[in-house]
Amino acid sequence: MTVFFYDKTFEGLLTALFDAYFRKTFPDLLLTEGEPLPLFYDDVLHVCTDQKKSSRVWKGLEKRLSTISLSMVTLCWLSELPAVDGLLFRYMRKVIDSSKPIEQNFGDPDVLEVSRIAKKVSCERTHVLEFLRFQKAADGTYFAPVEPLYNVISLIIPYLKDRFADQKWLFYDLKRNYGYYYDLQDVSQVTFPTDQTQRLSASLSDDLLDKDEKLFQQLWKEYFNTIAIKARINPRLQRRNMPARFWKYMTEKQ
Repeated sequence: MTVFFYDKTFEGLLTALFDAYFRKTFPDLLLTEGEPLPLFYDDVLHVCTDQKKSSRVWKGLEKRLSTISLSMVTLCWLSELPAVDGLLFRYMRKVIDSSKPIEQNFGDPDVLEVSRIAKKVSCERTHVLEFLRFQKAADGTYFAPVEPLYNVISLIIPYLKDRFADQKWLFYDLKRNYGYYYDLQDVSQVTFPTDQTQRLSASLSDDLLDKDEKLFQQLWKEYFNTIAIKARINPRLQRRNMPARFWKYMTEKQ
């Protein structure tokens, strides 16, 4: 058994693929530093992430895959599922080795699995967009917390920058402790210290809210309740179309 250690970044995975072809040695297992080795193994290779190597591999994939399939590779990586790096390594190796396009060969289990995972991540992105709610903070910044199943918030930034270009906002992933801040010109990635992150939740505390935010939230609740047709309320259908895990961010469901 051959084991590759790498830094668990996408660039690191592409570098590992480059080194594997260069050495003509392919891993049976991909690990990160600190993870225990299996009981039996033959060889260990430590991969150092290299931007030039990863760029060469990506350019090679661009020549062999459609834009949609390249996007699927990225979506699959953002799933953060266990062993997804091994799946992508096998998939990219098949793309490189095959003399014909494989992206539509759903008889191959790896091609099918990449497609399946990419679809789930794409659906999660859509869910976050649908149920995203902003709260206005005291300093005028609009704050939107989320805890998506997959690491999708970077996929939503282009939409937010275009749709809310006239206001400062902070879009934050509470689960992964990072987010993006827009200052009316540029978007920057931000991370809060642990002690400050503990103060963040689905709803900002009253001392952090804008003085009129509570009023607007109450008005929205009253509007939502007024237009609802009581006889047609269907909790089961609501949960199917609006997953309950998003309700804590939605003013109308409080």
